[in-house]
Amino acid sequence: MSEDRTYSLQEAHQHFARTLNGEVWGLLEKEDRSPAEDERMVHAAHASCYHWLVVGTGVHQQRGEWLIARVYAELGRAEPALRHAARCLALTEEFAGLMQDFDRAYANEAVARANALAGNREQALEYLKRAQESGQAIGDEQSKAIFLGDLEGGNWHGLK
Repeated sequence: MSEDRTYSLQEAHQHFARTLNGEVWGLLEKEDRSPAEDERMVHAAHASCYHWLVVGTGVHQQRGEWLIARVYAELGRAEPALRHAARCLALTEEFAGLMQDFDRAYANEAVARANALAGNREQALEYLKRAQESGQAIGDEQSKAIFLGDLEGGNWHGLK
């Protein structure tokens, strides 16, 4: 018999935010997603961000916007990728004191990737350079390695 547990509303929001984030990453890393899985990935990214908006900080919101931008970039949808990448960057600046060094690197990566998709080569190259520079400045070696691996991965839409 399983034990039932009661969760506060805050705990429930945190649980869903984390669980949905993990689901999005699993789908992003899946090589052969179906159209239904692509749609599920979009909705899960938005839902995760929503739950963080309710119980998180500016950092959680920034990371949620980054994830949404990455999903749209992966799916080849330039307009929403650009919009959410720009929002991610704006939140990075707005909550600069709360951000980790890797958050800045990822914000630049999102803007670079979205612009690459949209065919804005000059802007994409400018933000890619910023992402590379901010990635090299990440203090924690494990975080740096993860970021640089993410920067090399994914679809760069002909930029690299």
